[in-house]
Amino acid sequence: MQWWCEQMSTASISGWCFTSLSSSSSTRRASLKKATLSPCVFARLSSASSSPSLPSLIRNEPVFSASAPFITPTWPREEDMGGSYDEAIEGLKKLLREKKELGPVAAAKIGQITAQLQTVDSKPSFDPVERIKTGFVKFKREKYETNPALFGELAKGQSPKFMVFACSDSRVCPSHVLDFQPGEAFVVRNVANMVPAFDKIKYAGVGAAVEYAVLHLKVQYIVVIGHSACGGIKGLMTFPDEGPNTTDFIEDWVRIGKPAKAKVVSEYGNAPLPEQCTYCEKEAVNVSLGNLLTYPFVRDGLVKKTLGLKGGYYDFVKGSFELWSLDFGLTPPLSVKDVATILHWKL
Repeated sequence: MQWWCEQMSTASISGWCFTSLSSSSSTRRASLKKATLSPCVFARLSSASSSPSLPSLIRNEPVFSASAPFITPTWPREEDMGGSYDEAIEGLKKLLREKKELGPVAAAKIGQITAQLQTVDSKPSFDPVERIKTGFVKFKREKYETNPALFGELAKGQSPKFMVFACSDSRVCPSHVLDFQPGEAFVVRNVANMVPAFDKIKYAGVGAAVEYAVLHLKVQYIVVIGHSACGGIKGLMTFPDEGPNTTDFIEDWVRIGKPAKAKVVSEYGNAPLPEQCTYCEKEAVNVSLGNLLTYPFVRDGLVKKTLGLKGGYYDFVKGSFELWSLDFGLTPPLSVKDVATILHWKL
């Protein structure tokens, strides 16, 4: 058995890495030499013998403003293709006249080219980098650069008045719906705008956000906003209450609103499903408001009147917004069972 050493060198070529493996044995160098092409995020020449250093994976500039993008797609020009689409079609028609036996093949090719041309003209391809680029340029030009005082203050820190729980649904961004300006609202978005009960392990992410907003940012109001046509609430109303889950996360998550479902089924069980979902979209907000009472620092803020809770509902079909409060009449401490009694839940 023979042993040999390998040395690897890497060079960046137009945003990709060209890697070669070579044997130190001169007799095996030709047979073992091979090259691979893989994505790369930094440009430098390195080898196994060079001193180790951490790669710089984060650049202090937007990707789209770099002198050259990581991958620059190039499209063939008409002259490189030997002419335009029309010329290609005419060429196929001429071939069809000369060799009639190729008629079906040529006709299919003409149809394919025509379809491609119509697709390009009617629906341009989506460019995510260009969309992000133009979005940021518009924001910087119209908002950032026109509000130097605001963004100067935000550079020093934040002191929002609101903490907002909203749905992740792309149609219901609370900053757009309520015209929140940067620094006004500390926002948490998730499926069906749920707030789970206090749980240090299972829902630590939500707990950390509530704790930070109340104890450190000193927000004055927590607002939970539901919305029309919520897919998460529809899931809550249609997923079976018993039996194995068909999803990894969604069913367990939306069951946070199970008390709302039970109330809606009890009071509106004969109503059509869309109507039940509308009721549940609002009642689930109340469940989340009640769950906020299980957080001791939230309860303490309510008792001291330094914090308020609001429920909201945005109907993007009708273009309407509802806002309400719940009067809990709190005296600490309060258990989950007490919350259920106040809101008439069936646990």
